Order: sequence, then structure tokens, then C-alpha cells
Amino acid sequence: MPSGPSTAARTPFVLLVVVLLGGGLIGLLLLNTSLSQGSFKLSELRKKTTELTDEEQALQRDVDARSAPDALERRARELGMVPGGGPAFLEPDGTVRGMPSPAPRPPASP
Repeated sequence: MPSGPSTAARTPFVLLVVVLLGGGLIGLLLLNTSLSQGSFKLSELRKKTTELTDEEQALQRDVDARSAPDALERRARELGMVPGGGPAFLEPDGTVRGMPSPAPRPPASP
């Protein structure tokens, strides 16, 4: 028996297997590269999220400090506001309940 036809029949099969293995390895390399890029992006986004969360908390503390009653009163006095006088309420039938009084005059500024 000649060995020629047997070798010729194996060559396309061997080439097909080599091409499939090479294509699989290249595919795995591309997949691994893509996953690595995604991992770096995820790490970057987590860092940015942490920074933004810290900034949000600092801003919330600032808002809380400025909206505290004593801070609001101090700022109002700096703007020249004074506490209001006694309130009066208008009833639905048109009568006035309470005695209205004017607000005190602010102290004179030097």
C-alpha cells in the first residue's frame, strides 16, 4: 500500500485543527484583554463614586450647619432683620384674634 493518499487525507484535517486552535487562542486573548479593560474601568468608576460620595456628604454637612436655627438667626441679624412682634390671626368670619404688635426697631449701626 502506498502511503501517499493517507498523508494527503490527513493534511486538511491537521490544518483545520491548527486553524481552530489558533482561532480559539486568539479569541481567548481578545476576551481576556476586554475583561482587563473592563476591570480597570470598574476600578476607576468605584474610585470616582467614592470621591463624589465624600463630596456629597461634605456638602450635606455644610447645608445642615447653615440651616441650623442659631445659624439662621445669626445670618438674619447680620442682614438687619429683627424678630417679629406678637402675631395676630384673622378668623374665617373676619374677626381678628390676638393683639398685633410691631416688630422692635433694629439697633442703630455705628
